[in-house]
Amino acid sequence: MFKVRPEEPSYAFVPPSNGAELNQHGKPIQLINLNDPLAGVSLNINSDAGISENPDRYKQHGFHFTSDNCIACHACEAACSEKNDLPAHISFRSVGYVEGGTYPDFKRMNISMACNHCDDPVCLKGCPTRAYTKFAEYGAVLQDPDICFGCGYCTWVCPYNAPQLDPIKGQVSKCNMCVDRLEVGLKPACAAACLAGALDFGVIETAPANRVQTKLEIPGFPTPDITHPNIRFQQVKELPREMRRTDTMPLVYVKKEEAGKTRYVPQVADKKIERKWSLKKLRSREDPLVLFTLITQGVVGAFLTLFFGPMFGLEVLSPAAHPVAYSALLFALLALETFGLYTSTMHLGKPHRFYRAFNNLRYSPVSREVAGVAVFFNALGAYALLTTFPSLFTWLLPEHFVQTLVTPVAWLGVVSGPVALYAMHKIYRIRARPFWNHWQVLSSFFGSMLTLGTLTVGVVYAAVLTAQGQSFTGLLTVLVWPMAAGLVLEGIGLIAHARDLKAEGAEGAAAHLEQRTTFGNTYLLRNIGIGVGLALIGALALAGVDGSLGAALWMLAALVIVATALIGRALFYVLVIPTTMPGAFFWRNKGFEQHARETGLANMPQVGVLPESALH
Repeated sequence: MFKVRPEEPSYAFVPPSNGAELNQHGKPIQLINLNDPLAGVSLNINSDAGISENPDRYKQHGFHFTSDNCIACHACEAACSEKNDLPAHISFRSVGYVEGGTYPDFKRMNISMACNHCDDPVCLKGCPTRAYTKFAEYGAVLQDPDICFGCGYCTWVCPYNAPQLDPIKGQVSKCNMCVDRLEVGLKPACAAACLAGALDFGVIETAPANRVQTKLEIPGFPTPDITHPNIRFQQVKELPREMRRTDTMPLVYVKKEEAGKTRYVPQVADKKIERKWSLKKLRSREDPLVLFTLITQGVVGAFLTLFFGPMFGLEVLSPAAHPVAYSALLFALLALETFGLYTSTMHLGKPHRFYRAFNNLRYSPVSREVAGVAVFFNALGAYALLTTFPSLFTWLLPEHFVQTLVTPVAWLGVVSGPVALYAMHKIYRIRARPFWNHWQVLSSFFGSMLTLGTLTVGVVYAAVLTAQGQSFTGLLTVLVWPMAAGLVLEGIGLIAHARDLKAEGAEGAAAHLEQRTTFGNTYLLRNIGIGVGLALIGALALAGVDGSLGAALWMLAALVIVATALIGRALFYVLVIPTTMPGAFFWRNKGFEQHARETGLANMPQVGVLPESALH
């Protein structure tokens, strides 16, 4: 058990519950019946089998933050870091702020935030390894870094910056509610250390002494509808109509009356930003996912083209027409997908733990994507072997049985491929990342499947037929339709995406502002690339250019389309602005982090910013 000091002050102890039965989201505060067999079980903290006698042990606890009192002394951050022995670049609790007004009536509101141990923890549902558990004891959402393999998906879905991905250790960790202190009646270290009485803790809906509010949100706090967080606020002092962030997020919070309540709504900041290329900023930690998603979509599309082509009169794509080319392409697709899977695995903090991705098929879209891709990959490999080297199986199985396996294995690949891509798109439908939370993700992924898949098959067979002195115009005149359909589908999705982001405002519109300004020239190049690619394949199909010249022109069109796809997918990852908590002028500020890496400040560990070399 945690050792309580003899001179521990009274304010460090958790006050008793006020007796409320339901929280403001309508959920029971008493998490289990005290007669339940799970009650009275030890948490085995530090291998101690002791059990707390706290009468509120099985009630949902949470934080209370009085923003009027916070002086941004960062004592809560320091206490948390000391308690958990955190390195300088990791902080389970952080203090940011928003400010507004004009001199001399200028006001600043500080916000201290950590994990809110939500009623509906999206981190728990999203984690593919099941590293998260919501405990009946205190309602704490706990995470086991030893189970985590460092995919970072929980950091995407959480709106509050709570899970912290450590690139050095290759794992995520987060606030554990100081359950060891709670077991002996003490508040978490951060709340006990607060100098100004701003941060407090107790059974949820039990307001601290001398508090009159238990609000669900304050300016800068994401909508509580996403996770039903267990934090309550008091903010009584009058604030200006508009509160601005001091980090680089182009957002302001504007006071509005909605349904009889006053709340601050995020809007795009009125900033004049020069339109740039920002090509260096296209690189991100998600570069492996750029390759993995495009490769997988292209390979699925190519396999579907090879399978359905002969059914639609393209006999040239049948295994019998060009057996060597057909088999070589199948194995090339298999090798390409192997490379894609390798890049996605190396994206993990602990690549050797990749098998844990299957642990949460019930809830996690990551687990479902991995399962879907695994089924497709194995179906593709089995089909390639059955059609190319049937003798590998006939020594064990009757020849007629081996032949009957070919069709069902092919259909397994045909079905599992698109299903895997649908699961892949669900990964990005995240409420905490509005730029991604749009059907355009699905249109983009399936558009890439159509375009890249048919283009791959078309270009390969154009080269094969040219080498054999045969015409390929008939083949590509047919394949140009799914190619064009994919580009048109992506274009329609992008147009709708831009329109809807502007209409919805908030973080999604801020990301679109970044897209039109910071990455404006690159964004324009991608859009032009889609149009040029569409025009090129259309012109080549109409012109019917054959031979070596035609094959070279089709290769040029393929390079334009692939380059456009790479730019678009890179933009997809770097542009997203999450519904994140405000940072400070230095701390949790992307602009300062970039400055620190460019000037060498990041090489000083105490700055709390990792150098570029540690991120890849």
